[in-house]
Amino acid sequence: MQINAYAKINLGLDITGRRPDGYHDLNTIMQTIDLHDVITMKAIPEVNGSAEEGSIVITCSDSSVPSDERNLACKAARLLFREFSITDNLEIDIIKNIPVAAGLGGGSADAAAVLKGVNECFGLDLSDEELMERGAGIGADIPFLIKGGTASAKGIGEIIEPLCAPCGLSAIVAVPDIRVSTKEVYEEYDRKVFSGIHPDIEHLKAAIEMDDTGCIPEFLGNVLESVTIPRYPVIEQIKEIMMNNGAAGALMSGSGPSVFGLFVDDASVERAFNSLEESKITDKVFLAGLYNG
Repeated sequence: MQINAYAKINLGLDITGRRPDGYHDLNTIMQTIDLHDVITMKAIPEVNGSAEEGSIVITCSDSSVPSDERNLACKAARLLFREFSITDNLEIDIIKNIPVAAGLGGGSADAAAVLKGVNECFGLDLSDEELMERGAGIGADIPFLIKGGTASAKGIGEIIEPLCAPCGLSAIVAVPDIRVSTKEVYEEYDRKVFSGIHPDIEHLKAAIEMDDTGCIPEFLGNVLESVTIPRYPVIEQIKEIMMNNGAAGALMSGSGPSVFGLFVDDASVERAFNSLEESKITDKVFLAGLYNG
């Protein structure tokens, strides 16, 4: 079985509070893009009559990605193996195209794909909603990535409201040669007093629902830029290149360091793409269509 695991960008990301358990309450709007990892899964039947839980073997094209229980894809498979006492073995191969630790949800996308794959491979008959409930315990982005498309997410990411897909917008995603720790970014956000303007998620949501291509880029916003950009000014430089070359809006995704630009015409996309490549300040640049299944 082969499944594509699609990356996400945050069109808007706000932090509305912190819970007693240390998790943050979020108000975010996410969008899947057509940049994706490729997950191949192979179930190997248990033939010896053993009642022991089956093994899960992970291989990955990126050697920096852990191949043990630290891998979210492995955690996702293990969760269902334990719950349903699966004794067969499973091989999972991941071809990584989504940059690691880039704010694009690559690990969560892989976990979401594996939850869906295990569900199908072993005939568990779980609904998307049931998979989303289980995925929330592994990673905040996983419930959204099980469904994909365009959606509002609240709480720690488990309260999902699907939205209409924006039309008439294309995207470029640029990734500098930096890895950002999401945990460290949130910890620093907690330590500092946020003095910026919180993004207007409700107006962004309304613009998406009205398919107002002109307004959507105006309401892009991410409170975590206040932490990550001072650490890594190259993020602001990438945003400026995008805006100077015709982007309708540009924003850091998640905790960074990836930056995406939204465009309304192909000429601007080409100009910005070429300018980013010529700048030599990015490690990777992707043409990334908004993906809605």
